[in-house]
Amino acid sequence: MTVLSTVRPAPVRPAPARPRHDRLRHVAAALLAAVALLLVAPVPGRAADPAFQQWLQALWPDAQKLGVSRATFEQAIRGIEPDLSLPDLVIPGRPQAPPRGQAEFVQTPAEYLREKTLANLSAQGRSLLAQHRETLRRIEERFGVPPAVVLAIWGRETAFGNYKLPHDALRVLATQGFYGRRKDMFRTELLYAMKMMQDGVPRADMRASWGGAMGLTQFLPSELYKHGVDFDGDGRRDIFRSVPDALASAAQQLAAKGWQAGHHWAYEVRPPRNLDCTIADPDNVKPLREWQAQGFVPAGGRRFAAADLQENASLLMPAGTHGPSFLILRNYYVIKDYNFSDLYVLFVGNVADRIAGGGPFERAWDPVVQLRTADLEAMQQRLTALGLYKDKIDGKAGMRTRLALGAYEKANGLPLDCWPDAAVLDHMRGRTAGR
Repeated sequence: MTVLSTVRPAPVRPAPARPRHDRLRHVAAALLAAVALLLVAPVPGRAADPAFQQWLQALWPDAQKLGVSRATFEQAIRGIEPDLSLPDLVIPGRPQAPPRGQAEFVQTPAEYLREKTLANLSAQGRSLLAQHRETLRRIEERFGVPPAVVLAIWGRETAFGNYKLPHDALRVLATQGFYGRRKDMFRTELLYAMKMMQDGVPRADMRASWGGAMGLTQFLPSELYKHGVDFDGDGRRDIFRSVPDALASAAQQLAAKGWQAGHHWAYEVRPPRNLDCTIADPDNVKPLREWQAQGFVPAGGRRFAAADLQENASLLMPAGTHGPSFLILRNYYVIKDYNFSDLYVLFVGNVADRIAGGGPFERAWDPVVQLRTADLEAMQQRLTALGLYKDKIDGKAGMRTRLALGAYEKANGLPLDCWPDAAVLDHMRGRTAGR
């Protein structure tokens, strides 16, 4: 029971009026105090994590080994708080969400390879080819990579510099290094980002993707030290403002990964009728000449280049039977090593072909549905249990997943299209209505 007091409070007497200048001084002091409070108050969801701060401080010995001074180290970590909005984090006390991943892995081929986007970038690329013709000629002469290919990478990575990368690189790398799924990799990249600062890269320039890649052609810090090129001769490897440096660095990286000068990356082909899509296996490799003899004809009125006919190729069907088919060569895998995604390679390769005078994909992409990550993981787990799939469970509809899915469709008498959809998942779960 609550007892209410019957004692009346003493009347409050008004304070004597202050002189005007005193009142103004009082208001100003109150405002300053409020601003100071805002500056030190933690941002909701980003409160300081002592373990994170200790982890940052513990990086010093390894940073020092890379030649980073104590002053640069302190400048690099000063004020860094983790960005918990980034994808691919594992945060204690929070339910582990499935990885959001990159567009290359969560969009269907039709969504990722939009004709309007490809056409627009190709038109810009042709204009830039004329503008930077001499620089690109020298890059190809030195590294063997055609101008159209490095321009296409620039276009895909930052829309030729028009797309501004949204994140502070050090904050991204620190967050991923402490909370991410690939901690060791990002810890190393954070150390090399500090080295970039030590070597004179302004912190303001170090804007990045959510994965920490920077510059016009999106390099991770360690890649800059492996493959960065000072191509304009000013004594700096500037991938942020120097087009010659950024494009030459991309070409150097491709060359280091095994680019074969004078060879194409892939050919869109018209496959024989009633093709069995399960032969689209990266291990099913034979000379391009043999694929040609078996009825695979270049699309769009093209011809196979004589230099490529003896090169080994395999068949790629990124949407199963619901889209174009490609015979892919060694240079395909070199581009894929730049960004590990089939759709990325097809995007870059098609833009490059168009810049060099080619056209769009001949076969249109059907508007297939992309299963949720959890459903794709469930499908991969079932295919693994059946001995049809032997790769990682990653929730992505990659080459190996599509191949295993096609084998399952054949074994169960289902329509063969080598594309993971809800109907096949229902069949795996014993819900076979309508199929």
